[in-house]
Amino acid sequence: MKQDYEIGMLWVEGPLSYVEVLCAQSFLDAGHHVKLYHYKDVQNVPEGVELVHGDSVLQIDRFIQHGRTGSFALFSDVFRYHLLRQNDRMIWADLDAYCVKPFETPTGHFFGWESPHHINGGVLGLPSDSDALAGLMEMTEDEFGIPEWFPDEDKTELQRQMDAGTPVHVSEMRWGVWGPQAVTHHLHKTGEAKYAFPVEGLYPVSFRDRRLLMRTRTKERIEDMITENTYSVHFYGRRVREFLSSLGGMPEERSWMDEILKKHKIDCDAAPVLSREEKAEKKKAEAMKDLMAIPRVATGKGGENLTDLADRYGSDKGSTKHRYTELYHMLFHPYRQSSITFLEMGLLIGGPEHGVDADRVTKDCPSIRMWLEYFPNAEIHGLDVSDFSWFEHERFTFHRCDMDDRAEIARAIEEISPAPDIVIDDASHASHHQQNAFLEIFPRLQSGGLYVIEDLRWQPDTYEKPGITKTAALFRSWLDGREFQHSDGDIAAQFNALSGDISGCIIEPVRYQKKRKDQVVVIHKK
Repeated sequence: MKQDYEIGMLWVEGPLSYVEVLCAQSFLDAGHHVKLYHYKDVQNVPEGVELVHGDSVLQIDRFIQHGRTGSFALFSDVFRYHLLRQNDRMIWADLDAYCVKPFETPTGHFFGWESPHHINGGVLGLPSDSDALAGLMEMTEDEFGIPEWFPDEDKTELQRQMDAGTPVHVSEMRWGVWGPQAVTHHLHKTGEAKYAFPVEGLYPVSFRDRRLLMRTRTKERIEDMITENTYSVHFYGRRVREFLSSLGGMPEERSWMDEILKKHKIDCDAAPVLSREEKAEKKKAEAMKDLMAIPRVATGKGGENLTDLADRYGSDKGSTKHRYTELYHMLFHPYRQSSITFLEMGLLIGGPEHGVDADRVTKDCPSIRMWLEYFPNAEIHGLDVSDFSWFEHERFTFHRCDMDDRAEIARAIEEISPAPDIVIDDASHASHHQQNAFLEIFPRLQSGGLYVIEDLRWQPDTYEKPGITKTAALFRSWLDGREFQHSDGDIAAQFNALSGDISGCIIEPVRYQKKRKDQVVVIHKK
C-alpha cells in the first residue's frame, strides 16, 4: 500500500544557496512535506519548508567534524540514522538531492546504488526497526571503533594503535567511513541491499559527470541519463557550487540546471552561490564587525559562555569537536576581566601537520577572535608557522615561528611582555614540538600561570619522530612519581629541572570520558 513520506534534511547554520533552495523546493513541488533540521540561524529557506531544531533529534554535543576537511559530514551521517530510528514515515535527503518524482516505498526502504561497488546514503529510507539501521546506530556509538569491513591489514594496524594507547578517531579515518562505506556494509550484512535501486534511480548523473548538469551543450546527455525510473538527481553540493562559482555564479543558459531553476521559479539573486573566497571574506568581515563592537558581558552572569563563543566563531575547541572550552571556562573565568597576557600557538587547522605548505593562504583565526571577546582587557598573542600578520586588532600581536626550532621559540617568547599568564599549545601536535615549546616557554610563564597542551592523542606523520616519548606519557610519568621519564635522557633532565616550578597538573581524556585516550593537559606554575 502506498504511504506518504516526509522528507528530512539538515543544514547546520547559515544561508542556503539557490542550489539548496532548488532541491528543497523540488520536494515541495512533488507533494512532499519537508522538514529542515538546523542548529543555528538558517536563511533563504523556501516557504512551505518546516524548520525544526536539530536538538529534537540529536543533541549538539554529538557534533563530529572530519579532521582533515572540517566537514560536518560525519555528524550528518549520525544525524540521519537517529532521525530514521525516531520516525517511521521519513526519508532522508541531502540538500543536494533534486527530486524528479515523488518518493514511494511499500517497505520503508529507499536507497540506491551510486556505483557497482557502493550504495550511497545521500537519499536514505529505512524502517525504524531495520537491522541495518540498528547496526549503523551501534557503530556510531564508538568514535574509536575499528570498521569491520576494512581490509585485514588496515584492521591490524588500527588494532595495533589501539593496543598502544593511541586509537584512531573516526574523524581521522578515510572519507565516508560512517557514510556510504558503512551503509553498503550493513545493508549487505542484513540482506536489505536487495531493496537498492539501480544507479538510474537516485544517482543517474555520476560524480564524474556532475559538470554536465551546468553545460548547455550536454543538456541532451543529461536527459538521456534520467529515465522513467529516476526518482532524484544528486548534485554533489560543494563541488557543484565550486564549479558554478567558476562560471560566474550561474549555470550556462539552456543547460539542464538552468531549465529546472526556471521550472521551479527559483530566485537565484536572492540566494547566490558564493565562491570559497567570497564566503571567507564575508565571514571575516562579519566576525571583525562583531569583534570591534563593545564586549557583550551580561551583568551578574559572567558573560557569554566560552563554548557558545567557540561555536559562534567556528573554533574546534567548542561543542563541534573537542569541547575543550567546557574545561577552559571553569579555569579561565576568574581571569576574564583581568589585564592578562594570553598566548596561543597554532591559529588555524589544516597546516603543515596535514601536509599543507607553511606558506598557505590564511583567511581566518577563529580562536583568536574568540579569545579577544572572552578576555576584553587582555593582550592576546598568536604564534604560528604560517602567516597571520593580516589579522589586525589593537590587542593582538602575531609572531611567526617554526616549532622545530627552539631558538625561534625562545626569540618569540622574549618578544612577549609582560610574560604570559595563560599559554595554549594547539600547534602541530608533534611530540617534540610540544616539548620544545614547553621547555622554552614554561620558565617564562608568570607565577600562578596556566600552561595547556591540546590534542595529546594525535601526532602528525609529517613531523612525529619515531620512538619519541609522547607528551601525554611524559606528564603521566610526572603525576605517577613526580619525575619525568623520557626516551631521551637529556630531554628528561631538562623537564626534571622544571619540576620544582610545577604545583600540579591535570590530564583529561577525549570529551572527558574516562575510557577515552588522554587529550589535554593543564599545568599550573607555582
